Amino acid sequence: MKLTSLLATTAIASIVSISAVPLQSFNPNSYQASAQEVKTVKIAAGLTSQQKIDQLTEVKGKPGSGDLLRKLYAKDLTPVGIQPGGAGMVVNLYSKADDTTISLCTVYDVIVAVKKGLIPAFNPNEVK
Repeated sequence: MKLTSLLATTAIASIVSISAVPLQSFNPNSYQASAQEVKTVKIAAGLTSQQKIDQLTEVKGKPGSGDLLRKLYAKDLTPVGIQPGGAGMVVNLYSKADDTTISLCTVYDVIVAVKKGLIPAFNPNEVK
């Protein structure tokens, strides 16, 4: 009886261990996605500061503009202020490399303002 219980415990532990392996490791498309992200970062690195601002200004106020922000400024943004605006509050993010401040409505993930320089608080009319 003890041998049966030991075998059952081992079988259950094995099943739990195997089921804890992330399913993404078996997904062949996960490599393609990461390669595409690297390509996007390389493209973003080749753009000038003004080209990035132009792209963000084009999509300002549109859904999905936060995604473009993260692609263009990957690991380069520092929060410098929070203020009322957008759908409640907006976060002002500063890129030291490009000397640009971007205001992002985090509720809808939408860019509401973009300007050169370090701006801790935008004019309230700009971040509606």
